[in-house]
Amino acid sequence: MRILISGASVAGPVLAYWLTRHGFSVTVVERATALRKTGGHAVDLFRPAMDISEKMGVLPRVEKRATGTKRMTLYPEGARRPVGVDVAKIFGAASDRHVEIMRDDLSEIYYDTTREDVEYVFGDSITAISPEGEVRFENAAPRRFDLVVGADGLHSNVRRLVFGDESRFSAFIGAYLGVLTLPNGFGLDGELRMHVGVGRTAGMYGARHLGEARALFLFRSERELDYHHRDVPRQKELLRNAFGGMNAEVDHWLDELERTPAFYFDSITQLRMDTWSRGRVTLVGDAGYCPGPAVGGSTTLAVVGAYVLAGELARAGGDHERAFPAYERGIAEHVRGSHAVALSAAKTLIPTSRLGVSGLVQATRLISALPAGPSRAFVRLATRSARLYNSMTVEDYPPSPVASAGRSGRGSE
Repeated sequence: MRILISGASVAGPVLAYWLTRHGFSVTVVERATALRKTGGHAVDLFRPAMDISEKMGVLPRVEKRATGTKRMTLYPEGARRPVGVDVAKIFGAASDRHVEIMRDDLSEIYYDTTREDVEYVFGDSITAISPEGEVRFENAAPRRFDLVVGADGLHSNVRRLVFGDESRFSAFIGAYLGVLTLPNGFGLDGELRMHVGVGRTAGMYGARHLGEARALFLFRSERELDYHHRDVPRQKELLRNAFGGMNAEVDHWLDELERTPAFYFDSITQLRMDTWSRGRVTLVGDAGYCPGPAVGGSTTLAVVGAYVLAGELARAGGDHERAFPAYERGIAEHVRGSHAVALSAAKTLIPTSRLGVSGLVQATRLISALPAGPSRAFVRLATRSARLYNSMTVEDYPPSPVASAGRSGRGSE
């Protein structure tokens, strides 16, 4: 069977790895002209994604490229003194297996382990998908595939083509995210400097292997802001309006907006769909069920979703009419949990009141001060995310050549 995947970030390469392991022939099409290395931001891999990465044989590389964030200096807006926090202890208390890694690094690792067995087509995009599996592209000639998978992120092109406009499924949860790359003037290595105020949070972190730093901005908005997703000057203006005057250090970070080599800005939006499959097409990761960038563990959910989708297709012998419903049943509970966690996490990370700012500071100080055992118990009692990811399990899908029929060719013209 020939399967086309749109998107070469995280979910796409993970899905490609497991599909080829199960005997399918896979092509990945990516709009970017090369593997994206645009700065990106740090993402979390929790225990289930770590387990899947270990099965893929890439865990040593993942751990080697970890950001290694161990310390956080928390500056509550208006307070006289910062609070030092042992981040390593917080992460250790929240999950029994966890790594923070730059998204671009993770994408490169997953791509590298698949590029010898998977056909990657960069610099192209899908323009149409017929019910029979004929796919048209912006540049390449039409080709026929047995199945098509959208792994192309929150603003999925495949979802738009097959399910309709994004506005039908997106739910704005009242916040925005901005990330920019800037010089590591503080020489940060394993440290996060974080400023927290009512309705806005800004942080800067770095790691030795990065050679640069990232500034992360989260802010609340009661209404959706007016901007186009490709209008970068307008996005930078919105960020300045939200954070200007917060702190001299934050103002310095904002000064880098005109010089930054990499900038990202988007709403923190959830994707809520009744089904992720239609005919020969299905969605995986943020394309189908994004819980919200930066707040909902979307990277772990994407890795788990890709693994389950490939496993169910193998189990069903490539019969998508059986595999797609099984895939949706297999991750539905995880998706619901991640969506709920994201709403809770957004309130914590971007406090809505001075009391919320104080509560965040006191909670992190308490966790950092307690011994490992009590702090772990405290976090698991106090946070829904820790309970969710530590209880998330997936089936073991042994490698199987059940789908090897038709593997001799990649997408016919």
